[in-house]
Amino acid sequence: MHNKKILLVSSGQPSLNPRLVKEADALTTAGYEVVILYTYWNNWGTLHDKELFAEKKWKAIRLGGDPDQKRITWLLSRLLHKVLRYILQKTGNYTDFSDIAIARASYFLIRGAKKHKADLYIAHNLGALPAVVKAAEFYKKPCGFDAEDFHRQEVNDNVDSYNFKISSCIEDEYLPFVNYITASSPLIAEQYALLYKRTVTSLLNVFPKTPVHVITLNKNKPLKLFWFSQTIGPNRGLECVVEALGLSKIAAELHLLGLPADGYKQQLSQLAQAAGIANYNLYFYEPIKADQIFNVASQFDIGLASEASICLNRNISLTNKLFTYIQSGLAVVASNTPAQSALMGQYPQIGKVYSNAKELSMILTEYDKNRELLLQTKNEAFKIGQTLLNWENESRMFLNVVKSALLAPPKNER
Repeated sequence: MHNKKILLVSSGQPSLNPRLVKEADALTTAGYEVVILYTYWNNWGTLHDKELFAEKKWKAIRLGGDPDQKRITWLLSRLLHKVLRYILQKTGNYTDFSDIAIARASYFLIRGAKKHKADLYIAHNLGALPAVVKAAEFYKKPCGFDAEDFHRQEVNDNVDSYNFKISSCIEDEYLPFVNYITASSPLIAEQYALLYKRTVTSLLNVFPKTPVHVITLNKNKPLKLFWFSQTIGPNRGLECVVEALGLSKIAAELHLLGLPADGYKQQLSQLAQAAGIANYNLYFYEPIKADQIFNVASQFDIGLASEASICLNRNISLTNKLFTYIQSGLAVVASNTPAQSALMGQYPQIGKVYSNAKELSMILTEYDKNRELLLQTKNEAFKIGQTLLNWENESRMFLNVVKSALLAPPKNER
């Protein structure tokens, strides 16, 4: 046992953040005492949080209220967040209140983190970063930041947008004072390394090895395509997928898992009808627990990593879904963002890359006609997941980063 306490802080919910859970599990297995401070995001996450916490050795504490049990705190936090956001947008002065305005419950995370004396503090998003740096300063301990996205260009590339201004303000104010930065893709790591002239470690969004399962040949049934996210909505490349299916004229089913954005289910269904795709070939599923996704995914043939190039972050990210497909033994068909193209170029045996609906339709047609190639690709993807692209490998790098941080002196105070 290390007899060291590590505090992980997130402005979201653990069940909605597999990366946070994987890191907490790795630290606990390595012998650290782990506490997670988090905030309410939605009711679905709350339901799955309860099931998740029951099977974990680490401790989780919710701050900032919620609509049911601590409604007054939740309402006050929402009011504070809206007022401060309005002030920042009106004045254009992002230096005074950004640390509280960055997320609904940031104020409560800042206050709560200082109540926990730990040996290392780790922030998992920008809403948690001020809390972690301030607590680390208070106790004169090291801290770190895990960048799952390139936050200042996570929403769009407009340097005059609210998201860019507040995100860059928080990053510039606090990242110079963390002992380490990790990032979820090599290109995100590269961006932060260039910005802050320091080493940033890439830790991929991979998953633990899958228990042995048999990958079967879909010999003559319609191709089963799979896509999932927390939200099923526009600007995720699904419109291109529907168009490609219409162009291909093949027999295929499109399976989508997540919460549809308002009106989007009807919108996508109308696009499918216009493309000549029958409604009975379009399937929608409610969100499920994170650890159930692999059993669900393994029923399908092709995993769609259809990211649209709407901002820099989308171009340089490697999402959970891509590595879920690999770990589940699906052929990966990915849009040609720079990050996905680089990964697929490194492991060409796991699938194919497309740049538009026409190319995607040709790929789907090829897999439809050549089912042996489809089976071979699925087997190769599963093999790569079991040998190279898995959390067993990546967690060793993470634990080495943590060990180094624990040995390092705290950064100079701001």
